[in-house]
Amino acid sequence: MTLRVPFMSLLPGPDSNAIREAIDRVIARGWFILGPELTAFEEEFATASGGRHAVGVGTGTDAIALSLRALGIGPGDEVITAPLSAAYTALAVLMAGATPVFADLDPNRLTMDPAATEAAITPRTAAILPVHLYGQPADMVALQAIASRHNLAVVEDACQSHLATAAGRPVGAFGAAAAFSFYPTKNLGALGDGGAILTNDSALADKLKRLRNGGQIDRYRHLEFGVNSRLDEMQAAILRARLPFLGRWTARRRELARRYRRALENAPVTVPPEVDAGHVYHLFPVLTPERDHLQAHLLQAGVGTFVHYPMSIPRQEALKHLPSAPCPVAERIASEVCSLPLHPNLADADVDFVAAAVHAWKAPSATG
Repeated sequence: MTLRVPFMSLLPGPDSNAIREAIDRVIARGWFILGPELTAFEEEFATASGGRHAVGVGTGTDAIALSLRALGIGPGDEVITAPLSAAYTALAVLMAGATPVFADLDPNRLTMDPAATEAAITPRTAAILPVHLYGQPADMVALQAIASRHNLAVVEDACQSHLATAAGRPVGAFGAAAAFSFYPTKNLGALGDGGAILTNDSALADKLKRLRNGGQIDRYRHLEFGVNSRLDEMQAAILRARLPFLGRWTARRRELARRYRRALENAPVTVPPEVDAGHVYHLFPVLTPERDHLQAHLLQAGVGTFVHYPMSIPRQEALKHLPSAPCPVAERIASEVCSLPLHPNLADADVDFVAAAVHAWKAPSATG
C-alpha cells in the first residue's frame, strides 16, 4: 500500500547540498577519525545546546554508559531511570556495570515521576538518569532537588530532546552530563550512528575524551580502561551541515504539534499535554486502549504510525532478572501509545488529513 502520509522520511531535503559538500570535504581531506570536523562539531553543538563542552562518541547508548563511568559509577551502584524508553537507556547502565532501577512515570509528562524517583532511592543509589521522552523534558527542577538532597549524580538522557528546555533552561544544564543520540530518526540525525555528551565540567570532558578513545593519553599509552567509541569525521561533518537547520526544524515541529492539538480536539484518542513549553516534539504520541484497531484504521486510510514503545523496559527479556517495583503508569502507556507522523517536512495538509482520519475512527468499545 502506498501511504498518503508515511510515518517518516529520512531522505535529506533542504539540507541536501550542505550534506553533499560536507561529505566531499571529508573525502578530499582524507582524515576520517578524530579530526577537525569532530572538533568543530563538538564546539558548535555545545554552543547550540547551551553547554561548555561536547564530546562526540559512537552512539547515544555509549554517551550514557561513558558518562556514568566517567563519574565513577559502576558495579555495586544503582541508577534510577525511566521504565519507558528505548531499552538502550537501561542497557547503557548495565554497560557501565551498574544496576538500573525503575521509577514510574508522571501520567501527564510521561517522564519520571519525582515522587516515585525519591521512593526508589536506596543506600546503593548513585545517580538519577531521567529520560526526556518524546522530546518533552522531565521535571528537572524537582529531580535535581531530589538529587541534591541525597547527594546523587544526575545524567540526563537527552537522546530525543535536542534544543529542548526544562523550566526555561537547556536540557543538559541540570546534571553532570547529558547524553544525545544522532541516530537518523532523531531531531538532529546523522546518516548513520552517532552520539555526544554535553557537560559543563572541563575535567569530566577531558576524561570522557580519554574513555572514548581506549583510555589513551598519547598514542599507544593507555592510562585507564576505555572503549572505542568515536564520532567519525564523516558523521561529524554531516551533523555540522545539518546543525544550522535544527532551529527552524524545531520551530516547525512545534508548529505542527500545535496544529495537531487543535485538530484533535474531541477526537477519540487522548493527546498527552504539553507540560513544558520547552518540548521539541521528537514524536507526537496519542493514547488509546484500542491502539491496534486505531493503527489498522489509519493504515487503511493511508497514514503510517509507529509504537514507541510497546513494552516497558523491566519486561524486556534482557532485564527481567532485575528486581523492579510495579510501574503501572508505564505499563498502561506502553499498551496504549501510538505515534502519529510528525517531522519538519510534513505539510499542514498532512496533519489535517491525519487528524481527520483519527476523527473518522470508531473504537470497537464505542460501537459495540
